[in-house]
Amino acid sequence: MTTVLALPRPRHGAITLATARRILVQLRHDHRTVGLLIGVPTLLMILLRYVFDAPGAFDRIGPMLLGIFPFVVMFIVTSIGTLRERTSGTLERLMTTPLGKLDLLLGYALAFGVLALVQVAVVLTISMTWLGMNVPGPLWALVLVAVLTALLGMALGLFASAFARTEFQAVQFMPALVLPQTLLCGLFVPRDQMSTALQWISNVLPLSYVAEAMHQLTGNATPTATLYRDMIIIAACALLALVLGAATLRRRTD
Repeated sequence: MTTVLALPRPRHGAITLATARRILVQLRHDHRTVGLLIGVPTLLMILLRYVFDAPGAFDRIGPMLLGIFPFVVMFIVTSIGTLRERTSGTLERLMTTPLGKLDLLLGYALAFGVLALVQVAVVLTISMTWLGMNVPGPLWALVLVAVLTALLGMALGLFASAFARTEFQAVQFMPALVLPQTLLCGLFVPRDQMSTALQWISNVLPLSYVAEAMHQLTGNATPTATLYRDMIIIAACALLALVLGAATLRRRTD
């Protein structure tokens, strides 16, 4: 009688780490993407500083855009990157392994979370030294909000990629999902000065809480209850987008 030995199934944590490592190795050789992720938000902050040409205005607007710029860049890069893996057949081959949908998305979240930390560190260092941005709130809270916002952009990019068939369609989701949030988050007009209908819409958009959290940091030297609430909402929205991304993720584009 022949005894068949069953190979142990890899644990989900190990699969997630392997996925994150694979993505980071790919990005390490993709210098243009890394340059886009880190260089573009930095360049935009530099341009913003000299457009306003007034430290007071930059201290007020800069922290808000410090969250919005990484959000936008992460959304674009992640949505196109995920779509490319699906259209090239890479995702279909991976899904024949013990890799699950949630493993893939958590691996993306971990890999891009590392990149988000690097991205925020570079942008913050330049903004608070060379550009002279002054934020009264604690630095750890500023970093945490910026990283959570970058992860939110990544999670929404993963979710949006499930509905695109081409890279051009993936880019088109940016004006559909990102620009309305930018207009209604309170960056240009305070939310309480908008019409009632727009305030209701703004209340369900995650970027509104990013702008509010950054506003709390620019106006208070210590963390407030509102800041903690905004952080929880941003993290919950990112987690919800990951779950929706796992539910809608397809192996390939039809």
